[in-house]
Amino acid sequence: MLAVATFASIRSANRAARTAERALSFNIRPLLFQSRLGDGTQKVTWVDRRVHRLDGGHGIAEVTDGVIYIAVSLRNAGAGMAVIQSWSPTADLSSMPADHAPLDTFRPQTRDLYIAPSDTGFWQGAIRDRADPMHAPMAAVISAHQPFLIEVQYCNAEGGQRTISRFLFFPTEESGWLCSVGRHFSLDHDLPR
Repeated sequence: MLAVATFASIRSANRAARTAERALSFNIRPLLFQSRLGDGTQKVTWVDRRVHRLDGGHGIAEVTDGVIYIAVSLRNAGAGMAVIQSWSPTADLSSMPADHAPLDTFRPQTRDLYIAPSDTGFWQGAIRDRADPMHAPMAAVISAHQPFLIEVQYCNAEGGQRTISRFLFFPTEESGWLCSVGRHFSLDHDLPR
């Protein structure tokens, strides 16, 4: 009888520990969305000293002197710090991929970008090399003011809970860009759909 009670007690404790671990994990999980249209304007600076104003809910996409500049205003709806690690562009939306881009196609950030929980921030990237295989297709869709997508990979402050969020850039009549999150992909565990 004592053995049965001990076994049941250990099983119950293990279940409680797993539940507590999941709750703690959820409490440090970041989750990035486009910022709201009413969120404040942010200043985006680039290594070549270009400066852009980025309004809430909007993105930047332009080709200037052969350099492609892209940025999106973000909001961290999760409870943990978001540390942005890399990104991958997709110019051809004729067949929207069901899964995220292969991880080996993601481009590392050259600048550390952090977004605190329940706060706004931004992601930025640039394609400077005209020999880059994505330069011509991205320059073409941006110049033609056509929709495209950017996938952003990020993690929590401890380097865990790696997530990829897919952001769609939609052209506006004023030659600007509205952005919307299309999907989230968890690299470490399954997300509910």
